[in-house]
Amino acid sequence: MNAANLSPDLLFYSKSRHPEPSVHLGRRFDLSGTFQYEPGNTIVCHVVDGSETQQALIDARAKYLAMPEAGQFTFTAMSSLHMTLFQGIIEYRRDRQFWPADLPTDMPIDEMTEVMGERLKAFSMRDPFKVSVTRARPSGLLVDGATAEDRRIMRAWRDAFADLLGYRHPDHDTYAFHITFAYVIERLSDEALPRWQQLLDEIGSDVRERCPILELRPPAFCAFDDMNHFEELMVFNFKP
Repeated sequence: MNAANLSPDLLFYSKSRHPEPSVHLGRRFDLSGTFQYEPGNTIVCHVVDGSETQQALIDARAKYLAMPEAGQFTFTAMSSLHMTLFQGIIEYRRDRQFWPADLPTDMPIDEMTEVMGERLKAFSMRDPFKVSVTRARPSGLLVDGATAEDRRIMRAWRDAFADLLGYRHPDHDTYAFHITFAYVIERLSDEALPRWQQLLDEIGSDVRERCPILELRPPAFCAFDDMNHFEELMVFNFKP
């Protein structure tokens, strides 16, 4: 295996390079791949139902599932496919740096969602943006604004949410936009890496060709109990 031919995204999933267990194992999902109760909220753009984008992602996800190592991952429900625009709060992450500065870190999630929803009624950033796939990784797709202006606008949305809600994650400025297909339970052997690199290259190219611009719904403030369903509570429609 020549590591120079493997992407950093893939090498992160290498068992020999990263023997430590997934940070989500035992909290987000168990060893069987069953998702655990993990309530929180977030702001996402769901994939448009019935769109070519949805079909392209269904086809891409099927290729992941066809890999010999698919059992080493746990896959989210197709209906949950979304791009996270702004990270909300979640039960297990109650540190001050991940929480609105003026709210107690022991406040129940449902109450937090209610308070944050009230604040978001004042949200005024509505500039539209377009999103494209940049590349694939073992957990799904990395995406970003289709143009430099789209990328600027997406980050302006993220900054506006942070200012209104009163917190910024440590990775606020570097957080990579993405669409998750799966979470790793057991990392990949060195023998598996070349075929995964081939898969990722093919999927990234195929989705970009089929969907130069991803068909996504407008951003929505959502509540969730686990990673399989994100209930839209408030939609931030783009201005015309």
